[in-house]
Amino acid sequence: MNDARLRRDVPPEPLFFGEGEGTMLFFENDYGEGAHPKILEKLWETNREKLPGYGADRYTASAREKIRAAVGAPEADVFFLAGGTQINRTVIAAMLAPWEGVVAADTGHISVHEAGAVERTGHKVLTLPGRGGKLDAGGLEDFVRRFAADENREHMVFPGMVYLSQPTEYGTTYTAGELTALAGICRAAGMRLYLDGARLGYALAAEPSLTLADYARLCDAFSIGGTKVGCLCGEAAVFPSGAPPHFLNTVKREGALAAKGRLAGIQFDVLFTDGLYGEIGRDAVRQADRVRAALDRLGYRQLVRTNANQIFPVLTREEYERLSRRVSLAFWERLDGGDVAVRAATSWATEEADVDALIALLEEEKRR
Repeated sequence: MNDARLRRDVPPEPLFFGEGEGTMLFFENDYGEGAHPKILEKLWETNREKLPGYGADRYTASAREKIRAAVGAPEADVFFLAGGTQINRTVIAAMLAPWEGVVAADTGHISVHEAGAVERTGHKVLTLPGRGGKLDAGGLEDFVRRFAADENREHMVFPGMVYLSQPTEYGTTYTAGELTALAGICRAAGMRLYLDGARLGYALAAEPSLTLADYARLCDAFSIGGTKVGCLCGEAAVFPSGAPPHFLNTVKREGALAAKGRLAGIQFDVLFTDGLYGEIGRDAVRQADRVRAALDRLGYRQLVRTNANQIFPVLTREEYERLSRRVSLAFWERLDGGDVAVRAATSWATEEADVDALIALLEEEKRR
């Protein structure tokens, strides 16, 4: 069932997009398709090979080395897990002491869209107000100062880590200056900095002031997403200066160690060959830019200004209902006055013709 059915703020019919699957335009998410053809080719090519389990195969070893080279951290520890919630939960739990929690924006993914997965490990998510989905350095610094001055802090959850996602839940990206400022606050306060990179490939294209090497330099740990950037499934956890002790045991204990580790290894080995990861990100962001430009030209409002592969148009109730019969988008929220914010996402599989058709539908709405 589409989880939009369970949202109290979803308008009545249509409850969710997707009726007539296969015939509608699809912009609902960036993981609705299978996998990039080059990945499928390699999986088929290696399908009958007999390889060691649990990521001890040569393809996984090759993928690790390619990621180390790409992030400029030859001593980094790299682990492959199946999904985004799984990697967030496992990394955060492994890096925090039992009395510590993780600071995140109130709109952060671990705060709102992971069903309490982090809290289930015994670590509280400490939320701060976000701005356009982003955690603000000034707000974080003030929080740290107030916590240190609180005479009751020994009775409180200590902030041991800061969680960011790049791009954010609202499709915005941190600049090099913003990330550097947040990293500086973390280091001064003795907190770790973890960056959720489920869509990092799109952020690399959208925010050229930051490279993979910058993320390795500024973060204590970060993930490189595959599920939303061309893989069937899979995320890479990168620890530039080394993983916490017994991290593989933690992965196993969390039920996250795949016997067929080759699946993630092969996919990431392909992603980091001949610049494919960057190519996927650039193509998707280019198509998203075309949608953003059309929305501006046609006079549509956008809930938040984004620069990566997610766009958040604001539609009238009537526009929402008509478009829902012809294009699959993700419901986001209902606004005061009855307007509806939706999310459109591009991916490795978004074709020029798909965007042309979406723009034509948006133009048709404005001619009514």
